[in-house]
Amino acid sequence: MDKLENIGRLARSSSRILEKASSENKNKALVAAASLLEEKNAIILNANQLDIESAKNMGIQGAMLERLELSDYKIQLMADGLRSLSKLDDPIGKISWLKTQPNGLKIGQKRVPLGVIGMIYESRPNVTVDVFGLCLKTSNSVILRGGKEAIESNKAIVSILKEALKNSDLPSDVLQLIEDTSRESAFALMRLNKYLDVLIPRGGNALIQSVIENSTVPVIETGVGNCHIYVDENADQEMAISILINAKTQRPGVCNAAESLLIHESIAHEFLPKVGKKLNEHKVEIRGDTLVCQILPFAKKAKDEDWGQEYLDLIISVKIVRSIDDAILHINQYGTRHSEAIITNDNDHAQKFLEEIDAAAVYVNASTRFTDGYEFGFGAEMGISTQKLHARGPMGLKELTTIKYIIYGKGQIRL
Repeated sequence: MDKLENIGRLARSSSRILEKASSENKNKALVAAASLLEEKNAIILNANQLDIESAKNMGIQGAMLERLELSDYKIQLMADGLRSLSKLDDPIGKISWLKTQPNGLKIGQKRVPLGVIGMIYESRPNVTVDVFGLCLKTSNSVILRGGKEAIESNKAIVSILKEALKNSDLPSDVLQLIEDTSRESAFALMRLNKYLDVLIPRGGNALIQSVIENSTVPVIETGVGNCHIYVDENADQEMAISILINAKTQRPGVCNAAESLLIHESIAHEFLPKVGKKLNEHKVEIRGDTLVCQILPFAKKAKDEDWGQEYLDLIISVKIVRSIDDAILHINQYGTRHSEAIITNDNDHAQKFLEEIDAAAVYVNASTRFTDGYEFGFGAEMGISTQKLHARGPMGLKELTTIKYIIYGKGQIRL
């Protein structure tokens, strides 16, 4: 696709210019972009309304629609996020260490941009702003390919952000939006390895798997979250209920929402009726094992596929386990290496859970909803990596950099 080839060329050439920009100039551009988003709020909301109407006509509803919809409050959050990023330390150019070898060579490690980042994502136009901010701060160009359901919102936002870049004397081509939302454009981006240094998919499991299977560009896998909460035998039960209700119902359509509840068998008859009542009040459908269904007559019998399901809805799978070892075994089998939590007053059990659970974020007595770049103090995030190479967990500024070895010599030659 000639147009995509041109987008790649522009992104690559402008990234060379951005790499030379000072932290001060980048921070000024972030603040300018935040102000312009606030100033042109109505333009964004009008474009978003077109997307909402189109999405409804396509039959999109529930969590997907909630992710798509913008408001004055959400736009303010986007602007605040850019201002927060402007106050964080710029990792680019930082020398992490410098040592002198016996032969007199001084060898060091320096943080540099990845270069050109591609992003394929669904539904959420606020991601457009987050990604722009993180990439600008780390001197990376970015090529965005959002979903068709958010195209008008993304076009409006990108236009405003490009204006802010021009007003700040930075190359506007460091931000590129692919307006063709066909499957062909997505597949073409997956093969743009001539210009892309890394590709990050952010969305549902089908999108992520498609990118992993078809990309010729290195991929950072993000997002799918079958997150568990395990209530241990000596847990504070009121705390457990509070954490579970927050993790499940605050925003059920996000990847760090709890999808599965595990309960130690010794407290099942006492705890289940209490937590079941609360879940019922929040209209959460319970899909449980045989014992769960015996204790809670209104629960539905879970199928095998329920244990590994990311519902993104007011549905939760519930299982009774005999021990913490059973809980850990179940989570490591069915989890997606995203976020897992234990509720316990037993420090040994807490430490065992922290050490043996294979996930990007592991919690003791706290909601999984905190797995988020903003909550972790990163200002924003590119997504939550569930893999282990290069980045894991919420990806902030440092995760959008790589290293370069710098070597100072005085004429040394290798013998």
